[in-house]
Amino acid sequence: MVVRTFTIADAIFERSPGQDGDIFAGNLLDQRDNGPVTIGFGRYGPNAVLEQTIAVHDTMIVIQGRLSIWTERAAFTAGPGDIVSMQSGDKVTIRAHDEGCVTAYVTYPHWQEAE
Repeated sequence: MVVRTFTIADAIFERSPGQDGDIFAGNLLDQRDNGPVTIGFGRYGPNAVLEQTIAVHDTMIVIQGRLSIWTERAAFTAGPGDIVSMQSGDKVTIRAHDEGCVTAYVTYPHWQEAE
């Protein structure tokens, strides 16, 4: 694979699977690139809420805005520069704050294949 760089302008955002809220994912590398991980950007609208059992190992880096995350064991808020690590099987509720949120993510394996 060739070394590449990406910006959020490179992402084509699609509604997050199974969600009807203002939550979108934009893969930049995924199973179509024959690599082991999916890399992309996520976009949460103001106060958007995602309730999901995580199907893959998912690492998000908050770029803009803030997210509150609740699990069965903990609750916390993440802001710009914070890294959120979620493991396969974790039941989470993720809520964007008033300003919405932009994240970068890496999943293993590919989240589209696990859905």
